[in-house]
Amino acid sequence: MSKKQPSILDHYPDYALNIGIEVHVQLNTDSKIFCASNNKRCNKPNECICNICAGYPGVLPVLNKKVVDSGILAGLATNCKISNISSFARKHYFYPDLPKGYQITQDKEPICTEGFVPIRLEDGSIKKIRLIRIHMEEDAGKNIHASGTNESFVDLNRAGTPLLEIVTYPDIESTAEAKAYLKALHQIVTYLGICTGNMEEGAFRADTNISVRKKDVKELGTRCEMKNINSFKFIGDAIEHEIERQIDTLESGGSIKQETRLWDTHQKITKPMRSKEEAADYRYFPEPDLPLVEINEEAISRMKRIMPELPYDKFERLVKEVGLSAYEADILVDNKSIADYFEKTRELTQSKQLINWILRDLMGYLKEHKLDMHQCKVTPAFMAELLELYEKDTINAAAAKEVFAIVAETGQKPADVVKEKGLEQIGSVEELEAICKEIVDAHPDQAAQYKSGKERMFGFFVGQAMKKTQGKGNPKVIQELLKKYLS
Repeated sequence: MSKKQPSILDHYPDYALNIGIEVHVQLNTDSKIFCASNNKRCNKPNECICNICAGYPGVLPVLNKKVVDSGILAGLATNCKISNISSFARKHYFYPDLPKGYQITQDKEPICTEGFVPIRLEDGSIKKIRLIRIHMEEDAGKNIHASGTNESFVDLNRAGTPLLEIVTYPDIESTAEAKAYLKALHQIVTYLGICTGNMEEGAFRADTNISVRKKDVKELGTRCEMKNINSFKFIGDAIEHEIERQIDTLESGGSIKQETRLWDTHQKITKPMRSKEEAADYRYFPEPDLPLVEINEEAISRMKRIMPELPYDKFERLVKEVGLSAYEADILVDNKSIADYFEKTRELTQSKQLINWILRDLMGYLKEHKLDMHQCKVTPAFMAELLELYEKDTINAAAAKEVFAIVAETGQKPADVVKEKGLEQIGSVEELEAICKEIVDAHPDQAAQYKSGKERMFGFFVGQAMKKTQGKGNPKVIQELLKKYLS
């Protein structure tokens, strides 16, 4: 059970909060949604475009089947109903980075409907955040504004990038729940392999609709939308500020204006961007150049067969079957590459120390050296070998850490490092007994202090013994022998 996160709402007990979230998930298909242009990262502006994604007159879109597969996977993973028939529509609005003057999206017949994402609350209970829909659509391009020259440039590399938009009901009732939902959804799409999840690059971005109301009022309050915030922390900060802004406005006799607002990360305030559009403003009508999308049971079954273990299920298994704490399981589940590393290493060793070495030493090393998991030279086989050397008392704890650091740097086998550096632990009782007896005999004053009740002096003798053995003595054996000669 985690500690309850403080919220500005704690100071306004008469108010309730409702949040609905729209998440745009950028799919990592090889090509774009309606053309063959490269969907990978491009080095130059307007490098990865063609007549279709650049909006030339007379061109025809062709739907990328991988986008449909990704939509089915996302729907299955979020407990949605997969639509047997879905369709595309044109959504009209003017942006300079949308060359056609409309966006191809889904309106009345989305690919997925009525799902839910379970989230774990701060008290350990589970809450289901209901989904209204998941739909497929294309992304717009990107405006680049030059500071000081009053110029703007348009980069269409992103135009036509395939997106899934995942929309919740206003079920979220706190900032903590909003962050938990976004974290859970982020884990799902990255585990499915359909999205990189890189928020800084815009691969996973959230529009958060926030409204407050008095608790005795059933009707939802007027909502304001927060656009495209690119980190969980900033989303939390923006929600907290917007809660207070809306409540202060109502308490002072004002009313909330429905609008889209932006989060200023420097001033830590929300600012109005534009009035909030409604569906009528977009003038939806069916896309005439794309046929209906038919999804049969065979297609759904095919996606079910490649479905990986999902984050929620992995968490439950790690806690109930593997025996990890909720804290340990949560850290693993949050990083799929680390979780995969744990699973692969666990196939090679049943050491109870494995999780500690991963959370403390492995993740610490990766963070310190700014490395990804695939760059780590301590392979699962090397980690298992290192733990075996340690648990069989071939090396002690200090030597194990030294070996880990060398393996991480060089990629050498742990056993070779131990042999090369002469790190084998002195475990011979006869050899250690002679050393311990010699140390006690050489320090009668300290021995007398220990025997008189100054137990901290025991550490002095342990230190002397480890120094004498150059750190290679078995600490457990040393402590037992010292107690023998100091009794």
